[in-house]
Amino acid sequence: MRTRQDLDQKLLSELFHQYLNIEEDFIKDLFLDSETKMGRTFVQEEVLSNDNLVSILDYEKASHIIKSASYIGISMCYCRHKMKHLGKACDAPMDICMTFNNVAKSLTRHNYARRVESSECMELLHKAYEYNLVQCGENVRNNVSFICNCCGCCCEFLVAAKRFGIPHSVQTTSFIPKIDEDKCTGCGKCVKACPISAIEWVSKDDEINNKSKKVKINEEICLGCGICVRACSNKSITLERRKEQVITPINSVHRIVLMAIEKGKLLQELIFDNQAFGSHRAMAAVLAVILKLPPIKQMMASKQMKSIYLEKLFERIK
Repeated sequence: MRTRQDLDQKLLSELFHQYLNIEEDFIKDLFLDSETKMGRTFVQEEVLSNDNLVSILDYEKASHIIKSASYIGISMCYCRHKMKHLGKACDAPMDICMTFNNVAKSLTRHNYARRVESSECMELLHKAYEYNLVQCGENVRNNVSFICNCCGCCCEFLVAAKRFGIPHSVQTTSFIPKIDEDKCTGCGKCVKACPISAIEWVSKDDEINNKSKKVKINEEICLGCGICVRACSNKSITLERRKEQVITPINSVHRIVLMAIEKGKLLQELIFDNQAFGSHRAMAAVLAVILKLPPIKQMMASKQMKSIYLEKLFERIK
């Protein structure tokens, strides 16, 4: 879609837009069928307090993913490219999507991305911060393959969340913003800046200060990206650690197995359709993940597979 000139790019964009933004059943099936998400949000590190910077884990930082990558590729933003053909693209940077390691090598080899050093990639990350873009990457701890820099008007994840009221279309960060109402001037900058529309005006009964409305954060849909903190010139918003722990899959195999179990499609999609048992190595990887899952997830997997062999494995590790 990005390079072939023999295809009608505008028509393709219109078809993709309808497929991903209008077909409600498909979108809900994509985002609501499993607790484990395909993507996760990275917090804007520049707005973190010193205490948060000490406690944040390496895999939670986009900067760590960039600096530790063996190979980095930069390519065109699919979402804004599609919206450009529809005449609806915003002014956010187009060439800013980041891929890493083997995925970056493959895209670069086929001319879908250009190779950059970590220093240039870090410059692009800070440029994304300046445009209030949300960093959405692969929902894994190790060997993250991509980080997209998403806007609330073009990104499929964020648009779907707002249009269909889907909470957490991508996994949240470990942080949540808190508003100091005594400091808040009610300027509304955070309301405008939030890419997921998680901050809204609500009625306020305040006869002393004569304020009829105040801003409130909807924590059920907030991604914890920190864009609102950056937008607040009065420094009345800060980030705090969420009370509940955010669980991030170890790697892509772990994530895929979890999603298949939660969708009730471990046997159908992962084992048969993708032929995960076609090789001993793939079979071992899937089983290794299942054996490390919590007991309730193991029960779900065992029920779906109806495997005597798997049940015996569970018995051996008890």
